[in-house]
Amino acid sequence: MNMIAKLRGRVDAKGADWIVIDVGGVGYLAECSARTLSRLPGPGEAAELFTRMLVSESAIRLVGFAEEAEREWFDVLAAVSGVGPKLALSLLSALAPNELSMALASGDTAMLTRANGVGPKLARRLVAELKDRALTIGAGALELPKEAVAGVAAATSQNAADAVSALVNLGYGQSQATAAVAQAMKEAGENAETGELIRLALKQLAQ
Repeated sequence: MNMIAKLRGRVDAKGADWIVIDVGGVGYLAECSARTLSRLPGPGEAAELFTRMLVSESAIRLVGFAEEAEREWFDVLAAVSGVGPKLALSLLSALAPNELSMALASGDTAMLTRANGVGPKLARRLVAELKDRALTIGAGALELPKEAVAGVAAATSQNAADAVSALVNLGYGQSQATAAVAQAMKEAGENAETGELIRLALKQLAQ
């Protein structure tokens, strides 16, 4: 059970991978990703932090997050064999939640190895275990706008619709994303998986 889910107070101190939030005179130390720390203010300023409490035989620790999507990703990543809290924070330091979604869904192991401590072998395991869930976690769990759906032919598979949704979430225009996925389907076939369509569509968009 996560007894401390959120802190709201003032920043007391910040370090390379931690922050202390003063809540009513009590200082809570939380480990954080570099991305979260960069989004939090300096000492003396008001701040809000989503947290996850980790309990082990030797210690009780708090991990802090700037947004709920990051906390959700932390839980998912830390549960993967060979990852744990330290590497989960490393991944979240290197990649934003939507970037994690895209890297896993498209099988982009090179993107995952940007994180300190994550090598090709672990990156492949992450893709294998999380590829099918990537677009339903955190920031990836956004629904496709109706107008984007309308731009996909009636025969288009749900995988293609999910691929268009992912590209729209990344900031591409709806018509642009739809056209790229349509081209990807011509290349990979209508039964292609979402990750493959995203990979091919991104290749198209990069040209």
